[in-house]
Amino acid sequence: MLGPVILAASRSDRMRRLISAAPVTKQVVDRFIPGESVADIVPIIEELTGRGLELTMDVVGEDITTPEQAAAARDAYLALIDRLRELGLGERVEMSVKLSMFGQALDGGHELALANVRPVVEAAAAIGTTVTLDAEDHTTLDSMFAIHEELRRDFPQTGCVIQAYLFRTEADARRLAASGSRVRLVKGAYKEPAEVAYQQKHEIDKAYVRVLRTLMDGEGYPMVGSHDPRLISIAQELARRAGRKPDEYEFQMLYGIRGDEHLRLAAEGHRMRVYTAYGTDWYGYFMRRLAEKPANLRFFLRSMISLG
Repeated sequence: MLGPVILAASRSDRMRRLISAAPVTKQVVDRFIPGESVADIVPIIEELTGRGLELTMDVVGEDITTPEQAAAARDAYLALIDRLRELGLGERVEMSVKLSMFGQALDGGHELALANVRPVVEAAAAIGTTVTLDAEDHTTLDSMFAIHEELRRDFPQTGCVIQAYLFRTEADARRLAASGSRVRLVKGAYKEPAEVAYQQKHEIDKAYVRVLRTLMDGEGYPMVGSHDPRLISIAQELARRAGRKPDEYEFQMLYGIRGDEHLRLAAEGHRMRVYTAYGTDWYGYFMRRLAEKPANLRFFLRSMISLG
């Protein structure tokens, strides 16, 4: 399987240098990461919201080694929120944050990440939107869930992400579904050992459906993070069986993948949110997009050949 190989490459400094230096890489990366700055991304936000879509914005970057870098990540989100306020688009655009960007892996990282993310959550609430805490590798999750619980005391709309391929996720889903929180379910995009995660696609798909059923039957707000047509159909059926109205759950897909499907679901009356990343530190995000789906890798390789 190529996925684990690509995920290993995502942590290789040598591969980072090689891929980043390739002349055609930037042209391919633009498919998934359509800008480096707030100014770059504003036209994308305006275009997608104008077509009936909602967004969640991710300022990419995970290799944080100093508290100063973590503070800069916080400030980047605050600048984005300020621009959304000026545009009057707060209710259409939320934020997705990785706590590693806010210093979670540093000394005293749990407290540092909480201190950095709180003003982002406060600023988002002030413009009528919210923040979702992205899930990262399994070693970070207890800290992420504790920060999520702490933030929800003052900002109950704060969301979090759970990953179907982890064995622990079914229990996490039962706890979160009963809490009224916003939960995005994804398959998972980190290289995890067999001791903690399913390794085969069919096992992950079955786990995804089990967890999704728990979320749909619960009291929270499910966010279905998938591009898989079969899982999207199953989600619609589970929502129907649970008696959910179209505004009581939503679909989420990545910018640059299945754009026609984004518009189709929105046209049918579903809430459709596009996960849109931007920034200069794109490498880790880009490599996980390649690992998630063979078609993404084929697209990259074809582009390397045709543009090289």
